[in-house]
Amino acid sequence: MIGRIQGTLVEIDQTMVLVDVAGVGYEIECPVSTLCELPAIGQDVRLWTHFVVREDAQLLYGFLKAQDRACFRILIKISGVGPKLAVAILSGLSADELAGAVERDDVNTLTRLPGIGRKTAERLVVELRGRLGSGGGTQVRGHSSPSEDAISGLITLGYKEADARKVLASLPVETDATPENLIRAALKTMLKTS
Repeated sequence: MIGRIQGTLVEIDQTMVLVDVAGVGYEIECPVSTLCELPAIGQDVRLWTHFVVREDAQLLYGFLKAQDRACFRILIKISGVGPKLAVAILSGLSADELAGAVERDDVNTLTRLPGIGRKTAERLVVELRGRLGSGGGTQVRGHSSPSEDAISGLITLGYKEADARKVLASLPVETDATPENLIRAALKTMLKTS
């Protein structure tokens, strides 16, 4: 996976940027909030990225803050919210503002975003509750814990999030645990019980 891109900002389009990294140009789709904070063309830029592979395309989404990327990753796990809608949400609200709206059950704020109807807004409030912190300090972190990274890895391998969390919770706690070691241990445990 491509987790971060750093290079020269070559072009800014309405929803995309082109970043030159050692002679390779990466087209990266970004929320409007990210586009507004970018440096001038020709300057160095660093974007936290999320890589999506579909049957018909390979897409790269970019964010200036790791916190916004983490929020994007939470959003796209919600049924009916794909990357395009997640980008639209983060174009209208920062991760902190979204967390605040969810905490206040503020459906009206969410329905003002493009592509969000009342039912989708209500579903967002229900499904995001407890996954984002209060508006003052979200639990969405730029640097997730090894166990959260391991859960993401297990989900990528096809396991359900609930099963991944249950197995990881049953593992002995190690202070120097890496996501890779946690995934290996979880897979061993899952294979024994299946």
